[in-house]
Amino acid sequence: MRFCWARKAGPVTEPLLTVTGLTKHFGGIAANSAIDLDIVHGEVHAVIGPNGAGKTTLVGQLSGELRSTSGKIVFDGVDITALPPARRALSGLARTFQITSIFKNFSAIENVAMAAQAHCGHSYRFWAQADRDERLNLLAREVLAAVGLDSREPKAAMHLSHGEHRQLEIAMALVTNPKLMLLDEPTAGMGPEESQHIVRLLQALKQRHAMLLIEHDMQVVFAIADRITVLVGGRVIACGTPGEIQANKAVREAYLGEGAVALT
Repeated sequence: MRFCWARKAGPVTEPLLTVTGLTKHFGGIAANSAIDLDIVHGEVHAVIGPNGAGKTTLVGQLSGELRSTSGKIVFDGVDITALPPARRALSGLARTFQITSIFKNFSAIENVAMAAQAHCGHSYRFWAQADRDERLNLLAREVLAAVGLDSREPKAAMHLSHGEHRQLEIAMALVTNPKLMLLDEPTAGMGPEESQHIVRLLQALKQRHAMLLIEHDMQVVFAIADRITVLVGGRVIACGTPGEIQANKAVREAYLGEGAVALT
């Protein structure tokens, strides 16, 4: 068993998330195998690897959208391996997606208010009610301001830019007050300016929320990650600080032809 424990001064910090031997098979194909991983409170832990390494599969397993073939997931001291996605969300796990999952015909504030009300366990009648609940609207405004979208409250999501869609999805995750955010490619499809805006946003949020970050942009990873786990062929080949990962020969060899330059 190969855990990568956080190197922190003082007493050992108990992990918020502990993954042991996590494996997922699709028929006879192993998407990932025997993954061991831990995340402590307040940490940004990035998972990187070539295309097809099993990164998004791992996020699906953690969020409960994919049932693991074997292994164990303990979150905040509770075994959640068999819990459905809704129960995991209520326990403090929030996920964003590589392709944004927002309601494009609704305004920014309506999207966030509906996410808040859905998290409270209400039925889908909230579609017609969230905009009339001032408590939800106040909360939504606060979160939109936190992600820099306060001026875009009344705009329909379809009229927001791609980068603003990502900010909105992060707001929809934040409004559930998560203990751990699972961020799948938050800068996908962005230009340099939009990516830097997301980096600044995540740097501000990391003071209050632990994050597991799936990201191809190594500049983003090295700017905000406390530790990095590298997956290749569905297996962990390295785990450590950004400096340790940059210096790791096996990691550099794994990225030859695809991203070796990006690791420098």
